[in-house]
Amino acid sequence: MNTVSPIIPKIVVIGTSAGGLSMLQHILADLPKDWSTPILIVQHQLQTADESLVELLNLVSPLPCCYALDGQKIQLGHVYVSPPGYHFLVEDSQTLALSDDEPIHYARPSIDLLLQSAATAFGKAVIAVILTGANSDGAAGLKKVKEQGGITLVQMPLCAEYDAMPNAAISATDIDCVCLPSQISLKLREYCHYES
Repeated sequence: MNTVSPIIPKIVVIGTSAGGLSMLQHILADLPKDWSTPILIVQHQLQTADESLVELLNLVSPLPCCYALDGQKIQLGHVYVSPPGYHFLVEDSQTLALSDDEPIHYARPSIDLLLQSAATAFGKAVIAVILTGANSDGAAGLKKVKEQGGITLVQMPLCAEYDAMPNAAISATDIDCVCLPSQISLKLREYCHYES
């Protein structure tokens, strides 16, 4: 008997670089234990980085966090993080993929690549978030999400440890919400229909 994977009504995709760890911890810690919307994260790291990022996220997150695997099926209520040295993509609306293709904007993983692939796979069901970072990665991907009807959130540049990435995202497209750090998890709850 074949089982059908549950339809994923929405997906949250978060991109960050320099200064992003504390923001990711804050956002995940504020989510409810019964949160079901999958979350995909690209955090720029050195290719030689160890697994401490996922370990640090699991210390505060009510949801299980893991590094993404090539061909892995997306599960509700899970957080998937880009492994160091690999691009992280959505292959279709059920499956993750990894690639060791050339860096984009000097970065591998590329935030743009994940956002663009998520927009192609999920269309208007994508909620994309750009946090602190010291380059422009993510701006083109956020524009693609917006073009497909998805929701776009950006950390307020004045409240970002590094404002280059939020500023580039804001310049690239119309943003649904430029958020204070404390507002981001509240907005995610709102868009994913969770009570505060």
